[in-house]
Amino acid sequence: MAKVELDPLLIPKYVNPLFIPPAYKPVVVKDPKTGKEISHNYTITMSQFTQQILPKKFPKTTVWGFEGKVTDPKSGKTHYQHSSPGATIKAVKGIPVNVQWVNAITEPNLFAVDPTLHWANPNNMPMPEPPFLPYPEGYPLAQSPTPLVVHVHGAEVRSDSDGFPDSWFTAGEEKTGSTFTKSRYSYPNEQEAATLWYHDHTLGLTRLNVYAGLAGFYLINDPKNSLSEYLPSGEYDVPLVIQDRSFYDDGSLLYPSNGINTQLHPYWRPAFVGNTIMVNGRVWPNFKVEPRQYRFRLLNGSNSRIYKFKLSNNQSFTQISSDGGLLPQPVELTELLLAPAERADIIVDFSRLAAGESIILENIANTPFPNGAPADPETVGQIMKFTISDKCPTEPKKLPDKLNIIPKLIPNVLNTTVTLNVAVDSTGLSALLLNGQMWHAPVSEEAIIGSTVEWEIVNMTNGAHPIHIHLIQFLIKNRQNYDSVKYAEEWTKLNGTPPLENPTVSLSPEPYLQGEPIEPPLNETGWKDTVLVMPNQVTRLLIRYAPQEAKEKDARPCVNLFPFDPGYGPGYVWHCHIIDHEDNDMMRPYKVVPCIGCDIQIDKMK
Repeated sequence: MAKVELDPLLIPKYVNPLFIPPAYKPVVVKDPKTGKEISHNYTITMSQFTQQILPKKFPKTTVWGFEGKVTDPKSGKTHYQHSSPGATIKAVKGIPVNVQWVNAITEPNLFAVDPTLHWANPNNMPMPEPPFLPYPEGYPLAQSPTPLVVHVHGAEVRSDSDGFPDSWFTAGEEKTGSTFTKSRYSYPNEQEAATLWYHDHTLGLTRLNVYAGLAGFYLINDPKNSLSEYLPSGEYDVPLVIQDRSFYDDGSLLYPSNGINTQLHPYWRPAFVGNTIMVNGRVWPNFKVEPRQYRFRLLNGSNSRIYKFKLSNNQSFTQISSDGGLLPQPVELTELLLAPAERADIIVDFSRLAAGESIILENIANTPFPNGAPADPETVGQIMKFTISDKCPTEPKKLPDKLNIIPKLIPNVLNTTVTLNVAVDSTGLSALLLNGQMWHAPVSEEAIIGSTVEWEIVNMTNGAHPIHIHLIQFLIKNRQNYDSVKYAEEWTKLNGTPPLENPTVSLSPEPYLQGEPIEPPLNETGWKDTVLVMPNQVTRLLIRYAPQEAKEKDARPCVNLFPFDPGYGPGYVWHCHIIDHEDNDMMRPYKVVPCIGCDIQIDKMK
């Protein structure tokens, strides 16, 4: 019997209690002489299991998630647990974390693997040709074994521990024989305290593996942070990963297996949005809160959906952090826009609300963003509920006026102009691209170690794209409208129609700019690793290939200030974090290089 899609209106809301992922229990390695902690070590396994995502009257859902030793926050006891999202890695600034990632998934992929994409392809199967086989069955050689590789999103890390898309491994593989595909990764944690996250990053399969459940939080804490006394902590510091999902009536996850261009890609489509909202692996949960301040670490973990959050009582809240750490100052908001992979730490004060009162966290973003349909207020317009307990109120603490000092980044090498492109052939949409190039084209972005560069990202598509750059945190300089029609005409004259078979000729957007530059809003003035690039705009970033906390006088071209060699390993990537786009083919490799041609660039700038 064919499965039937579950009507989201039949799912009762706010009966699921909010699940808060526990913390993994590390093996703490200490110096035998001094007792100083040298590293925190973990073994974390990826596996398949069932989980109660829908309310209990519905069947459990088969998911992929993470397993490991966790600490019960109430009893303090340690036990082995699997969950999706996975348990939280709580890192300490200055103490390295070593993780042995284990792929224990021996079952076929839960969804249709499209072998016409540029993908991991563990069986080296030949590219199929039309007419393509319908799924299910599809192509068994594509469905199993399952290649996986984990990326800690936002981490300053050497590239052989970054989760390079081609560094995947299958069940039983340790990859010990290869320099760049080890499954034991090391994270220095020398960067600022921040809300990071980990997720699968396998070439051509990320959208499927993350949708199946392979994601979790990675939180860096700084015990020397003088602001800690002002911020909610412990049980009042709550990570929330928001994801959209659709289901069949048997509780299984629904992810479409019919592509939009079946003559070219039988199963791939450029975007899929679910018809329910899941928070921390539970659909439309309720969270019983005390009448006091809470810190919520919001993560948009969806494949494609962009959210604009607001509280149903129109109450304001305070954003204190963005992707890479604390903002320069607290920012009071009533609405918050988050694209896939973006994070925001917010303070919500429930102390003025009465016992039994409730508030809904709502979503008011159009989908696709910005020009799509409004969110259905009966389904995806609702995220979760907060219900106030009858405990005595706790007076809120006033935050300091200043939270962080963000350096002023001044470019010291020539600007880089890159484009976001759509590739269309005679059959229709074939791919989404960066600089008109496919993933496998030669590396075109080479970052000079220690340098500061201004990137101009020219969006030549009609949609918004969250662009993520690995290794570093950057600053948003500004955005500016431009004449996209005239620019596209000239760019195509210079380069041809994507995908290109020749190196991209860079075209400055300067002659095509319209109006004045638009400064970033206050809640985007901190460190970022993902930026939402809007259609008909040029987005300018200031990128420094040095650690976040490098002193301005020390950061200069040709000087490596990282505690590792970022030129070692397979390199890094930058990509769209609408991961359906990333999988085909909106991702490009880049390398950090020594001082090659740096003097020439500096002379030209002078």
